[in-house]
Amino acid sequence: MDQNRKRVRRSIDGFFQPNNLRRINESKPRTKERSVNDFKYLNSTNRLSPTTNISPQSTLLNRTMTNQKYSLSNNLPNTNKQKPKKKKSLKRKVVTSFAIILIMIIGVGVWLGSSVIGNIDKIFHGNIFSDFNAVFSNTKLKGESTGRINILLAGDSVGQQNHGGAPLADTIIVLSINTKDHKIFMLSIPRDLWVKIPGFPYNNGWEKINAGNDGMGTNFPGYPTGGMGQLEHLVVTDLGIPIDYYSVSNYGAFKDVVNAVGGITVDIQSPDPRGLYDPNTHLNLPNGIVHLNGQEALNLARARGDGPGAYGFPNSDFNRTAHQRQILSAIASKAKSLGFLSNPIKISDLFNALGNNVQTNLTLPDILELVNISRNYNLNNIKSYAYCSTLTQTSCGTPIITTYTNSSTGEEALIPVAGKGNYQALRSYYQQLVKQN
Repeated sequence: MDQNRKRVRRSIDGFFQPNNLRRINESKPRTKERSVNDFKYLNSTNRLSPTTNISPQSTLLNRTMTNQKYSLSNNLPNTNKQKPKKKKSLKRKVVTSFAIILIMIIGVGVWLGSSVIGNIDKIFHGNIFSDFNAVFSNTKLKGESTGRINILLAGDSVGQQNHGGAPLADTIIVLSINTKDHKIFMLSIPRDLWVKIPGFPYNNGWEKINAGNDGMGTNFPGYPTGGMGQLEHLVVTDLGIPIDYYSVSNYGAFKDVVNAVGGITVDIQSPDPRGLYDPNTHLNLPNGIVHLNGQEALNLARARGDGPGAYGFPNSDFNRTAHQRQILSAIASKAKSLGFLSNPIKISDLFNALGNNVQTNLTLPDILELVNISRNYNLNNIKSYAYCSTLTQTSCGTPIITTYTNSSTGEEALIPVAGKGNYQALRSYYQQLVKQN
């Protein structure tokens, strides 16, 4: 070959170098899309791989577009790379967290609601349909039109630890509500008051009034059947106190209710400087402001200082009934101060305590109306009263009851000063309280 022959520089594929070619018109649209397999390069310099088998046209096109900084290979996706997983956005996390919290709240609400409703139906003998109707009912309570509602409260010994006797009403209190002047007072009826119980099989029917709760007497038309109906009849006919509703609970409920409101605070004012001590109930409290849990409140409600070494109970059962009224006032005041009826957890605790331990002829609409009425009352100003007795060592006015001993059995009780069965002074005392309140 002629060594002096001028060597023509050609490209590797036999075509002229791209700088000798006419530039491709950038505004001209592509008529055909190339697949990614048509363009394979070694590195960012866009050199052709020795193993690549492509046509001269494709090489020329690629090199030309590379020179013009329009390489298709830089814009096409790499299908060999694994796509990264998408992270959850902050918004999605917030929505998910909120949904979980909402489900938890609904679950707790359903559990609390079913517990409360179940216990409400036990107490008020209702069902889910009557409960629903009660919310929208416009109930007027008995006595509300006359301006006074009286509720007979009784606490019996059922549920008392190690108690094997009959269900005696150890606590008997009339709760009297003035719906016009928004005043409330409580009157304790002595459990040892000697009365004649119609139909009672012993002592010609004469017995302490707390025995009327055992249901051994006669049922009367217009009164509830059973023990509370008989007790209500005695209070109405003998003591002249009209009764609209009743509620009876045992000692276990009393303790649990105090715990449900978080305990109570009472002011102990014993005439003994040491305070109160009762060995029968293991009660030992100093004078002054004290905080009581459920068990301590129950011990105070039961104690009358008749055990060996007891002190601070000069009036025995009269001191006990005074403490019972004090405790009830403290419960009501504490519950209202806590906004108790707006707290679903506390409502659940309350009705769990009452569910199996309370009997009443109040219905759920009645209770809702009582709640509505109570909003206008100052529960810290509930008045507390008891019949004045010759047994009391403090001045209470003119005594109207005194001691009595049954000649046939030797049993001690209380009777009116005017004589056995003469309750006129007791009836007058209630009328006096109504005028004062």
